[in-house]
Amino acid sequence: MLIHVAAAIILSEGKVFLAKRAEHLHQGGLWEFPGGKCEASESPEQALIRELQEEIAITPKNPVLFESVTHDYGDKKVSLSFFLVELFDGVAQGNEGQKVAWFNLSELAELDFPEANKQVVNKLLAR
Repeated sequence: MLIHVAAAIILSEGKVFLAKRAEHLHQGGLWEFPGGKCEASESPEQALIRELQEEIAITPKNPVLFESVTHDYGDKKVSLSFFLVELFDGVAQGNEGQKVAWFNLSELAELDFPEANKQVVNKLLAR
């Protein structure tokens, strides 16, 4: 079964906002771009807005599709839509108890990400 996910590359003042997956979740303990699963009736953009409001207390303005990735983990297959979010309302924080932090773009190469995110990290680092 293919799981559709919308994720945000939140950039502000040369830094990117990341969340750490809870240990008990699939790919737990790894850093990720915030977001979540698309509901059946939602577009990726709608899912992105809902998930960011729920998870990190921001409302993105004018998200722009940056990259689409499909990855098969063996136990799960995911289709991810990564959006650049450079304008938003609110203050990004971990609403669900997850660890969150702002990182310099250069620090991304040192962090552990799920395999499906690595292509996007590399593309960001090449910008």
